[in-house]
Amino acid sequence: MADHVQSLAQLEILCKQLYETTDTATRLQAEKALVEFTNSPDCLSRCQLLLERGSSSYSQLLAATCLTKLVSRTNNPLPLEQRTDIRNYVLNYLATRPKLANFVTQALIQLFARITKLGWFDCQKDEYVFRNVIADVTRFLQDSVEHCVIGVMILSQLTNEINQADTTHPLTKHRKIASSFRDTSLFDIFTLSCNLLKQASGKSLNLNDESQHGLLMQLLKLAHNCLNFDFIGTSTDEASDDLCTVQIPTSWRSAFLDSSTLQLFFDLYHSIPPSLSPLVLSCLVQIASVRRSLFNNAERAKFLSHLVDGVKRILENPQGLSDPNNYHEFCRLLARLKSNYQLGELVKVENYPEVIRLVANFTVTSLQHWEFAPNSVHYLLSLWQRLAASVPYVKATEPHMLETYTPEVTKAYITSRLESIHIILRDGLEDPLDDTGLVQQQLDQLSTIGRCEYEKTCALLVQLFDQSAQTYQELLQSANASAIDIAVQEGRLTWLVYIIGAVIGGRVSFASTDEQDSMDGELVCRVLQLMNLTDSRLSQAGNEKLELAMLSFFEQFRKIYIGDQVQKSSKLYRRLSEVLGLNDETMVLSVFIGKIITNLKFWGRCEPITSKTLQLLNDLSIGSVRKLVKLTAVQFMLNNHTSEHFSFLGINNQSNLSDMRCRTTFYTALGRLLMVDLGEDEDQFEQFMLPLTAAFETVAQMFNSNTFNEQDAKRTLVGLVRDLRGIAFAFNAKTSFMMLFDWIYPTYMPILQRVVELWYHDPACTTPILKLMAELVHNRSQRLQFDVSSPNGILLFRETSKMITTYGNRILTLGEVPKDQVYGLKLKGISICFSMLKAALSGNYVNFGVFRLYGDDALDNALQTFIKLLLSIPHSDLLDYPKLSQSYYSLLEVLTQDHMNFIASLEPHVIMYILSSISEGLTALDTMVCTGCCSSLDHIVTYLFKQLSRSTKKRTTPLSQESDRFLHIMQQHPDMIQQMLSTVLNIIIFEDCRNQWSMSRPLLGLILLNEKYFADLRNSIVNAQPPEKQQAMHLCFENLMEGIERNLLTKNRDR
Repeated sequence: MADHVQSLAQLEILCKQLYETTDTATRLQAEKALVEFTNSPDCLSRCQLLLERGSSSYSQLLAATCLTKLVSRTNNPLPLEQRTDIRNYVLNYLATRPKLANFVTQALIQLFARITKLGWFDCQKDEYVFRNVIADVTRFLQDSVEHCVIGVMILSQLTNEINQADTTHPLTKHRKIASSFRDTSLFDIFTLSCNLLKQASGKSLNLNDESQHGLLMQLLKLAHNCLNFDFIGTSTDEASDDLCTVQIPTSWRSAFLDSSTLQLFFDLYHSIPPSLSPLVLSCLVQIASVRRSLFNNAERAKFLSHLVDGVKRILENPQGLSDPNNYHEFCRLLARLKSNYQLGELVKVENYPEVIRLVANFTVTSLQHWEFAPNSVHYLLSLWQRLAASVPYVKATEPHMLETYTPEVTKAYITSRLESIHIILRDGLEDPLDDTGLVQQQLDQLSTIGRCEYEKTCALLVQLFDQSAQTYQELLQSANASAIDIAVQEGRLTWLVYIIGAVIGGRVSFASTDEQDSMDGELVCRVLQLMNLTDSRLSQAGNEKLELAMLSFFEQFRKIYIGDQVQKSSKLYRRLSEVLGLNDETMVLSVFIGKIITNLKFWGRCEPITSKTLQLLNDLSIGSVRKLVKLTAVQFMLNNHTSEHFSFLGINNQSNLSDMRCRTTFYTALGRLLMVDLGEDEDQFEQFMLPLTAAFETVAQMFNSNTFNEQDAKRTLVGLVRDLRGIAFAFNAKTSFMMLFDWIYPTYMPILQRVVELWYHDPACTTPILKLMAELVHNRSQRLQFDVSSPNGILLFRETSKMITTYGNRILTLGEVPKDQVYGLKLKGISICFSMLKAALSGNYVNFGVFRLYGDDALDNALQTFIKLLLSIPHSDLLDYPKLSQSYYSLLEVLTQDHMNFIASLEPHVIMYILSSISEGLTALDTMVCTGCCSSLDHIVTYLFKQLSRSTKKRTTPLSQESDRFLHIMQQHPDMIQQMLSTVLNIIIFEDCRNQWSMSRPLLGLILLNEKYFADLRNSIVNAQPPEKQQAMHLCFENLMEGIERNLLTKNRDR
């Protein structure tokens, strides 16, 4: 016993060190010791001792979290009696110690909830042991306020726990528990919370008393957790707030048909302090989102009418909304009014005219106070966006009055953004324009709102634009204009250009009229005139934000008015021709290209502008490529793509190597443009490649001289490789790709191999080279079709093999790499090598049989390097890094399909590694990985089955050595294949399987290889079902195997 007391004292000291010390080393040591404690066999009894006799809250916390781990473990779970004892012990412990530290109470309740959830279906003497929660909690609710709080917290935590899927248990088990809990207990818990809230609101609570305040807060949390329950198992992602319909079960109808539930929450909002009222509004948001089909039309109208009355009352007494949390939840509530009800239903509500006026005023005021709660504006704009989008479809005779109020909202948004500029500059505040994601989101919403009553929107924009542009021009001409005044006008124009782009992007072809197109023309003319003004000043000064707004405008303009699907007779072009002399699309395209060239010339050092400009060029090169090639500016680009014309192609101004990514985009676009008229003209191709040839020659000279500046060499090379990858990506036709291939091989390939040898440890150099190689071996659109007499396919594979081997063998010498750098330094390169090998093996341009025939070890080297690389990666990493898992599993699929003899010849430990990686991949979340595993497994099983069938037949030719060894290994480890059979069957039968067909492919082979095991598995699955379902399940298995013969012919598989 003394030993126990001593170890208790030690444990308490360790807990103190873990939770209180600021010294990292001490904390890590304590953590290590405590991990050993949690894994020790007598952990359970020592946890009980800690709870009984521990003197500090930290040791109680440790005991509670250790017990939670013990009851949650999936292998070797605790027996039922022990779990029942722990549960009862925890309830008594909480009942006798209501004043524990908060975090200890929380941890113990978490333990109780976990035991209850995982044991939900456990029976003892025909009684579900863990389900009488409400009865257990009632004891707490009849006692003091502290006990009440604990009781409510237990229900709240349990609802939350059952609602959350955890990764250690299968999703199907989680859904089964959640559905049963929903059907047996959840409504009772919700009703209980509403009744307790009614009692609380009936009494005059003293909310200054901490325990009463705490009780009310826990009650509201409980109600919110009940309403937030995932009733039908659909919400996988809590972030998707907009698509929310609460799927209340039909059995709850009574609670929502009775208006007192709704009334209760609205009354509570008005009677409790702002510290609690956001929770009430969160509950109201959920209640407002109840699925439509819960009601018939008359009931829905009545429910909506009560809801709108409640909203009206809040808007008429807006004092509480000055609290940001209340304000945010209220904005969410307003947005739900339209996401769940139709405009036709809203206009029929008795007070609709008054309510829409109040909502419009509230929105306008909110927009004008732009600095207050900017994140809540999203919900207000989404309400108006949905209202405006419904206007063409509303059939009700009652007026919706949106033509009066929507322009007010549009005007408030536009003017408030413009007025904010001055204050932001004056007070040095954060500029909302810096958060481009948020701005884009708001502009998308405004594009619909602004199109409602478009004449008014345009008139306002024209008036504000002309005002700002004129002031801006005067300031530029004036000698003594202050920089701040110029900055204000540039800021205003930036917003206006963004907004004009957005409203043009909001044009819907079937709903737009000639007048609206002509108004678009007015707006476009103004932006282009402003562009001419700002471009003429770029040699002295430019404004980055204004340029980004221009690019956003061009992107919207391109989507709507450029391309084959646009009516060329559009009034917009007529207006452009009158004002700017741009008569047709070709002339407008030349303005686009002119702008792109100007930006690349003057903004080469500004990464955001360069990359957005190149993205625009790339988009144009996909859609309007034939028209573009005719422009002289485009011909200029094709003939002069050097750093003197385009500074971003230079090597001295880049701060680091990864900034050169945009060069790939540039050359992809140029490659597409070049291909239009290239045909078989080799001279034109040579001419185009001159700058790249010169760059390669420079690098070659550097390497030959052996005295060179390493940084310069790296920059030149990385830029060059990125350019080439862009061209290789664009050249997807045989003739053009062959020109590129002949250009690069054999002249320049050795340089790339040399670089990988030299700088293998620097991913900034190797990643672009490996990606280029992976692009070159990728048989995109069948472009790698070599002539019958050409050995190029084999030579290309030799180079691939050499690069994989060089890189692979060297990267493995890196030694231990820190966990946070392992992907960048090592796994990313390995992943690209896997992709490269997969592309080469599945490209269909190499006959791999000839390598062994002529004693060429290229294939063997590549495959052996693949194995070495694979064994250096822990299993967990294979699935943790998505790009790595996709490249590995798709390569494995090709290897098992075409190179099974190689796989069969591997060492036993390697084969087991590959099989266990397949086994883990079968349950991966990524469908692509899962499908690849099924396919690989199918190939392996089919191979095994064929070899087994051969070995049983009396043949003159014995089995090859590899097959014999492979069969032997698999017979020694039957559990591996059996476990996969069990996994596949369980996924197909019990889980929501997204790729059933792929899953079913390896099934027959697995069954035929393990007939006895399959029979046992079948019986255990049937017996695990409730008695009433066993017969049906047995029949399903009978049908599965009906008419199946013992072979793997396609006809037999598809039965």
